[in-house]
Amino acid sequence: MNVRTASLSKAGAADRVFAEPKPRLDDFEFNKQVVDVFDDMVDRSVPYYGEIQRMVAELAADFATPEGVIYDFGCSTANSFIAIDRYLPEDFTAQFVGIDSSPEMLDKAQQKLREINFRHTCDFRQSDLNEGVAVNNANVALLVLTLQFVRPMHRDALLKSIYDGLNPNGCLILVEKVLGEHSIFNRLFIKHYYEMKKRNGYSDLEIAQKREALENVLIPYRLEENKTLLRRIGFEHVDVFFKWYNFCGIIAMKL
Repeated sequence: MNVRTASLSKAGAADRVFAEPKPRLDDFEFNKQVVDVFDDMVDRSVPYYGEIQRMVAELAADFATPEGVIYDFGCSTANSFIAIDRYLPEDFTAQFVGIDSSPEMLDKAQQKLREINFRHTCDFRQSDLNEGVAVNNANVALLVLTLQFVRPMHRDALLKSIYDGLNPNGCLILVEKVLGEHSIFNRLFIKHYYEMKKRNGYSDLEIAQKREALENVLIPYRLEENKTLLRRIGFEHVDVFFKWYNFCGIIAMKL
């Protein structure tokens, strides 16, 4: 297969959202300030972000069919769609559906796809995943750093909707921040994660303020809890394709 060399079309300024001391820290939200720097934020905050997107794209292309739909729940600025296109055959026209709760994210996603003349059909929808979602004729479903922001009480229902909307032999690709299986591991993993963020130019102040803003918003599970949840929903095959300290990628298949 010929892999096109188009980039993920990153757009936006450098992330300085938490660079200055804030007298009060509100809960983290994907507002315009975050959207404007989002691509830089994930590139510097998520370990091996580019490699994760490449792996997600390769796996999505393995399961994609011209008749089925590729869904991205929490599509943000459409990085996953752009990456997947690189691994689809030249004569393959896909159907994409991007869902996000942030209208600013959806505006940025559409802008990026227009700028690169994205060749596939793409339908963007604003929706709060905590309130449920309709899924139909899906061959691929993506939850890339998204499920961790869904309230735990709503995760089963969301995953059940995705499972029910997947075609036989379809897949769910889940990328999550996770807790360590033991408190010692968890402490070490987090320590090394913050060291990575410092290597990528974040200050102690930025790390501390963002951690506090995310405290009540991003609620991670342990890796085994995520795998158990997927199996409980009905996914017959569940496997890990990426793991770096407190980040993981899981693929689950519906037979």
